[in-house]
Amino acid sequence: MPHLEIRNLSCAYGDVQVLRDVSLAAEKGEVLSLIGPSGSGKSTLLRVLIGLTAPNGGEVRLDGETVDYGSRRSVRALRDRAAIVFQQYNLFRNMTVLRNVTITPLKIKKQPRGEVHDRAVQLLEKVGLADKMDAYPDQLSGGQQQRVAIARALALQPEVLLLDEVTSALDPERVGEVLDTIRALTEEGILMILVSHEMSFVREVSTRVAMMDEGRIVECAPADILFGNPAEARTAEFVSKILGH
Repeated sequence: MPHLEIRNLSCAYGDVQVLRDVSLAAEKGEVLSLIGPSGSGKSTLLRVLIGLTAPNGGEVRLDGETVDYGSRRSVRALRDRAAIVFQQYNLFRNMTVLRNVTITPLKIKKQPRGEVHDRAVQLLEKVGLADKMDAYPDQLSGGQQQRVAIARALALQPEVLLLDEVTSALDPERVGEVLDTIRALTEEGILMILVSHEMSFVREVSTRVAMMDEGRIVECAPADILFGNPAEARTAEFVSKILGH
């Protein structure tokens, strides 16, 4: 049984159908990347998975248990096991880095303070920010803030980590440090679903890559196959344009 299974998932914004019968499955420890042109539904798929946008068809199963997106209890249970990092860092400006990482486990999950503090310190060391624990977000670069956002998500101890274009708002020189952080996370055994335009990085870290277009999955294959010998003409067209730049 797949750890995460998506079956015929659909989503509409008004009269605009954004996701059309999307089906995917992924196992623990995989890095599944979503690629495709802007507007193809990649970010919407992540928002639906985490319960921020309601689907209008299909189902999502985590460890065989169906997520009821119409139930607050079911969505809360999902968010106990999954976390998302967005393009924008969304850090609390009036809180230190350490406080940003610890506040949700303490206030929402009611976890023991000492345990939460120790885990936060370890995570900040992991993302290379052990010396910034007492700093405030405005004292950090964009890349550093994004690494704090990743540490904050990891503090929830998720089984599934969704990463939505986490480098797109960064200056080019800051992209590498965030990608290095994600690269290190591939050894943690977390299922990661990654939306990114950094094709060389996607090719390097992904277990599999899914090509999306017009709200559908065009094909899904191991990274070396999808980039080197795609089965679908639409994928070949997109990949050749992206890698040609």
